[in-house]
Amino acid sequence: MILSAENLYKYYNGEALLKNVSFTIEDKEKIGIVGVNGCGKSTLLRIIIGEETFDKTADGKGSITISSGKTIGILKQNGGLDSDDTIIGEMEKPFEKIFAVKKRMTELEALMTSLSGADLEQVSVEYSELSAYFEAVDGYRTDVRINTVLNGMGFGSMSKDRVISTLSGGEKTRLALAKLLIESPDLLILDEPTNHLDMDTLQWLEEYLKSYKGAVLVVSHDRYFLDRLVSRVFEIHNGVLRSYKGNYSAYAAQKKLDIARQNKEYELQQKEIARLEDFVARHKVRATSAKAAKSKQHAIDRIERVEKPDESIRIPRISLEYDITPPKEILSVEDCELCVGEGAGKKLIAESVSFKVRRGEKIAFVGANGAGKTSLLKLVQGIIPHSKGRIKWAANVKLSYFEQEHNDLHPQLTAFEEIQNRFPSMSELMIRKCLASALITGEDVFKPISVLSGGEKAKLCFCIMALTRGNVLILDEPTNHLDLYSMEVLEDAVAQFDGTVLLVSHDRYLLSKTASKIIEIKNGCLEQFDGGYDVYAAAKAQQQTEELNKPSAEKTNKENKSSRGREKRAEEAKKRQLIYELEKDIESAEQRISELETEISDPKISSDFEKMTKLCSELERQKNILDEKMLIWSQQEI
Repeated sequence: MILSAENLYKYYNGEALLKNVSFTIEDKEKIGIVGVNGCGKSTLLRIIIGEETFDKTADGKGSITISSGKTIGILKQNGGLDSDDTIIGEMEKPFEKIFAVKKRMTELEALMTSLSGADLEQVSVEYSELSAYFEAVDGYRTDVRINTVLNGMGFGSMSKDRVISTLSGGEKTRLALAKLLIESPDLLILDEPTNHLDMDTLQWLEEYLKSYKGAVLVVSHDRYFLDRLVSRVFEIHNGVLRSYKGNYSAYAAQKKLDIARQNKEYELQQKEIARLEDFVARHKVRATSAKAAKSKQHAIDRIERVEKPDESIRIPRISLEYDITPPKEILSVEDCELCVGEGAGKKLIAESVSFKVRRGEKIAFVGANGAGKTSLLKLVQGIIPHSKGRIKWAANVKLSYFEQEHNDLHPQLTAFEEIQNRFPSMSELMIRKCLASALITGEDVFKPISVLSGGEKAKLCFCIMALTRGNVLILDEPTNHLDLYSMEVLEDAVAQFDGTVLLVSHDRYLLSKTASKIIEIKNGCLEQFDGGYDVYAAAKAQQQTEELNKPSAEKTNKENKSSRGREKRAEEAKKRQLIYELEKDIESAEQRISELETEISDPKISSDFEKMTKLCSELERQKNILDEKMLIWSQQEI
């Protein structure tokens, strides 16, 4: 066990944010924490690491116990990075002790060549102890570990000597996470770690955390991430923490069953109580039946009440429908140029974009940040002009656009005025009813849009989309700013919509539930995959496997088509030869290290200080060779 929490409370202004929270975290467990915004998830994390105190019960109960020797690491804002340091400088800080030991071992090696007798014996003992520690902490692979994490977190092409102050906010967050992964605490605590990550980095992080030797406690709205990583889910609702076995999907299914069961039990109990109360009311005044009525009243008093179903969870209602059915061929994009910016700042993203959309298709565009996904949605709507190519929409197409930054809303207007201006024929009652479906009620309908939260703005946009009744929905990151309940409502609405959808999203759970086709934008080119996100992910994995295992003859036939292909093939052949030679050198070094370690452990050798010195020096040299070869080998790509 790593950590145990019992009877934790947290009060703010007399209101309980957390109530009687108890749980344990075992070694190697992967746990997700879910709940609506403001339910206390981040507060609980701060309590665990000691940054915030918890309140105890009236009788003094309440504790957090961390097992002896266990370490806890958490991703903080900016991660405590030194802005004046370099990327590699920050990544090496967790290994300062290891590097100090390595330096001392080098000093001792030089010293042993000039000593003899008791002095040499004393130095040899120190060297042996340091060497044993260095091996135990895998010190010879430190550089490999650093480069593996940096490459996985998207810093592979960036200079390791780059100063941290020159990084963007997202890059700093990724570097802080990379540093935390390198530190490898027994309990790794992550609060929304998937923010600022593109899909490739996110997939790498998932695989890394799945094989992480310690425990992981993660707060995340990324349900696909939780599905792939966790085996237990903590839900915080109304201050109460409940534990569910399984991943997010298992939790969601169990939660629905629990709510349905509780509703049924509550309804049945209320009917039984009403029946008994009716009997008491009719018979308590009659002398002949007063005794029976009193018995029934006692039965009512003894009933252990089923908790009333929670009505505090406010879930929006999203219904997406349309009036006019368009033709089968909705959209044709042929040989279009995709650019962003204007004038001197204009940047070409893709020279030729072509694809078709048929009625009823739900197409998701995926790709790395900056690949041009949002720009493509704007291109097909005519928001971004194109100097060549052709974009043709079919007749009777009515677009309904969800813009991720909500720039189409008027911040100076109220939510009520926004609806009224767009749909002037709607009555005040209908406008209020529509806004209520988006959970904008009471005086909130008269608040300026500028003061609404990101989630409220998003729900207002969905409300407008529902009223627009478009037969083609264009959605750009629609789940941003939404809580889990709202996400699920939106997913169901999009999945049930029988019109056409063009979608850009990093939410892989949404993609897997709604998309019928995936179009990947990469290096200015489009590649189509028929099926949802899971089909796309499997196809990409298969592509990578086939590329690695593709026979060299097949590669030769394709690459001989152009001089560029021949140059590429020659370069890859060199790389393969280098990898082959590196692997031979690594095997040879590992074998020599094993032989040296066997010799050094021989009692006869330990008494021969001169020979011991030579062997230790050779052992260190071989380990340095191994370290160097492993580092070069880990950086090779075909």
